[in-house]
Amino acid sequence: MKCQKCTKAATLHITEILGDDRFEELHLCEDCAQKYLYEPQKSSGPKLPPLPLSDDAEEIGAPGHECPVCGIKFVEFRNSGRLGCPNDYQEFRDELVPLLENIHGDPPRHNGKVPHRHPRNKQTQGELTHLREKLRLAVNSEAYEEAARLRDRIRKLEES
Repeated sequence: MKCQKCTKAATLHITEILGDDRFEELHLCEDCAQKYLYEPQKSSGPKLPPLPLSDDAEEIGAPGHECPVCGIKFVEFRNSGRLGCPNDYQEFRDELVPLLENIHGDPPRHNGKVPHRHPRNKQTQGELTHLREKLRLAVNSEAYEEAARLRDRIRKLEES
């Protein structure tokens, strides 16, 4: 699909809600989208006044809520898609969790790859912990043949 303002490929698709079941769809390239989103627009229709903020606007989830460390506001994150610092994950937790659940499904769970050395189950994990402790004791007591046997057993468990 081509950009509605130039001949480049459209990469952003914006839906403007005009009210009363009316909306306008825009298909823009990245450059035109930057201009559309961040530069003042000459509007043909009447400009609506901004909504007044209530007294509780500084509560979590309000547009004015910001990180005390980096100063980024949640609204800025929504516009850019980037958080400002590691503290933002905790600061905006109440807003981020529903967003992530919407993206990844409910409940969120890991579906990706697991390291090859990662134990398959709790029993194997417990056995590996026990063998590593025995290996440490064998090395400290200079029982190197026993340590080599334990090392080989640990490697075998980690590979399976």
